[in-house]
Amino acid sequence: MVVVKEAVPSVGQKIDMARKYPLERYRNIGIIAHIDAGKTTTTERVLFHTGRTHRIGSVDDGTTVTDWMDQEKERGITIVSAAVTAMWRDYVINIIDTPGHIDFTAEVQRSLRVLDGGIVIFDAVQGVEPQSETVWRQANLYSVPRICFINKMDRVGASYENSTAMIADRLGANPIMVQMPIGNERDFRGVIDLIDNRAFIWNDELEGKPVIEDIPEDLIDEAQARRAVMIELIVEHDDNLMEKFLEGEEISSEELKRGLRDAVIAGKATPVFCGSSLRNKGVQPLLDAVIDYLPSPIDIPPVIGKKPETNEEITREPRDDAPLSALVFKIVTDPYVGRLAYLRIYSGKLTKGSKVLNSTKQKRERIGRLLRMYADRREDVEEVLSGDIAAVLGMKNTFTGDTISDPANPIILETITFPKPVIFLAIEPKTQADQDKMGEALRKLSEEDPTFQIGHDENTGQTVIWGMGELHLEVLVDRMLREFNVQANIGIPRVAYRESISKPVHENEFRYVKQTGGRGHFAHIVLSLEPGKLGSGIEFIDKVRGGAIPREFIRDVESGVRQAAESGILAGYPATDIKVTLLDGSAHEVDSSSIAFRMAGSLGFRQAAQQGNPILLEPIMRAEIVVPGDHLGDVTGDLSARKASIESIEARAAGVQAIISFVPLSEMFGYATDLRSMTQGRGVFTMEFDHYAQVAERVTKSILVGAR
Repeated sequence: MVVVKEAVPSVGQKIDMARKYPLERYRNIGIIAHIDAGKTTTTERVLFHTGRTHRIGSVDDGTTVTDWMDQEKERGITIVSAAVTAMWRDYVINIIDTPGHIDFTAEVQRSLRVLDGGIVIFDAVQGVEPQSETVWRQANLYSVPRICFINKMDRVGASYENSTAMIADRLGANPIMVQMPIGNERDFRGVIDLIDNRAFIWNDELEGKPVIEDIPEDLIDEAQARRAVMIELIVEHDDNLMEKFLEGEEISSEELKRGLRDAVIAGKATPVFCGSSLRNKGVQPLLDAVIDYLPSPIDIPPVIGKKPETNEEITREPRDDAPLSALVFKIVTDPYVGRLAYLRIYSGKLTKGSKVLNSTKQKRERIGRLLRMYADRREDVEEVLSGDIAAVLGMKNTFTGDTISDPANPIILETITFPKPVIFLAIEPKTQADQDKMGEALRKLSEEDPTFQIGHDENTGQTVIWGMGELHLEVLVDRMLREFNVQANIGIPRVAYRESISKPVHENEFRYVKQTGGRGHFAHIVLSLEPGKLGSGIEFIDKVRGGAIPREFIRDVESGVRQAAESGILAGYPATDIKVTLLDGSAHEVDSSSIAFRMAGSLGFRQAAQQGNPILLEPIMRAEIVVPGDHLGDVTGDLSARKASIESIEARAAGVQAIISFVPLSEMFGYATDLRSMTQGRGVFTMEFDHYAQVAERVTKSILVGAR
């Protein structure tokens, strides 16, 4: 496919003068990791050392900058991604601290979509954990260059080498250790920079300022050996450096950094650093690494989009004088200023009070206020330039994934896709006054979170909310009660089953004929159904020939089919993974209408699906349970009772075992409490949706009669 570059004026001195810092001095990075690896603690140290804060916040005390929500402070976890801006070595660093819990994976996904680089943090004891793998795959999807930070080097069982080996084995990465720890566990006190051949020693944990000195004599031999390995790994990705290496020439630190930077940006290598954020050790070299190895907006390929009218591919260079293009990646309802839209400017500039085009919705918007965010605090700015991240106040019709562009040069950027929710519960207001408040609260929360969906149970008349897990729904309900002061009765969480068919249905004929006093309704269709591929959804194929059904009614049939599929076949759960083919039909020149064919599509699909031996599908979760070895038997026995399929059991550090299994979500409600009981509070687990699978026949019957 041909990519067309739009002609733009050359960058002049005036544009450069408008910038306080040139674009190559910008870094848009995310801090991503498994829950409890130390993302927020590391972010706090970064803010302290860059001068954004004058005291270090604590996750345990609820005093961190980026975990500002009440729910985050109470639970000690990150729930929503928070954006902050800091300065280091005269570079602008836009940092997004993301959640680690799998229920909030959408926050990570949309952050990675707009970031140029990432710091992936690992626990030095646990190494690569399940959510580490998930965020790594997401970063691969968006081709985000990464550096790794092995945190918690002061803990018993910490291992820089084992964690790095797991990065290579489990993530398929090419990690390059560019540091060497000085001491380990309780004796961890510094690192050796293998590129510059110097040691960083932290004597004062409170201030966190390192003493930079020569490598200790007793570690020189080991450091030289490790440096030789590092150099070999770096020069593999640069022909010029490889030539110098083979000829035995000395390679300077600057050449090594440049070669490693190129490899990182190309996705061929991942430098690995180590430290202990809680003890204030290792953060400054990590900040240097962000500057030295992660890309600026001009180091990554220009963003590619499509012209709305022609679908022709066009690129936008990251330049201030190029036409505006920006992607909205987050909507937040701020209790003080209103509805905020977070966006990444890819090209051009955004000015306060200007009028822009939401090219996704083809609607004009006005930029009310421009804000540079500092977690939940903000500062007004007059203008935001290409490569930057900011928030806009005043856009009414813009949502997550929408493109904002210059009205004279519209472009639509690739949107952000999110996983489907797998759990739901019913909710009803206590009073009529709460009814309106609840509707408004749910609307605002669903605007903020694309994985939070709202539905209606036709049988009970109740409002139903859908989410990614028990914790996800618990937090959303808590926010509704607190932030919006809604009093409501909350049902118990239930599994979001799906429905499908298990055998083909050939040439099912359906006629919709209704005669009233006046004009009648007539539609005649012939459908065939067959089970679709896993994850294919509802696939509609038109094979009508010879104009048997007028073209304008084909879309109505499809609309009816999809509407019926949403309502389900067996128990009211959405139908999926069905291939629907419209084979034939007929129309009446007077009585046929869009409504008639829509009804025929809906009722015809239901009739055909009933003949396809309909089945229930349930979400199967990939769970990783980490337990002490002496509790392994109890936990595996309990998992078997929960119909789990155990894939593997891996030995981890300090006598800990990790059980990898696939288990129905319906069997995992309340598992956290049961696991704590079985392991005396020492077991932990994480799980994420993996796939849908057919529910056993006896379980299907119990679901259909309402036993579950």
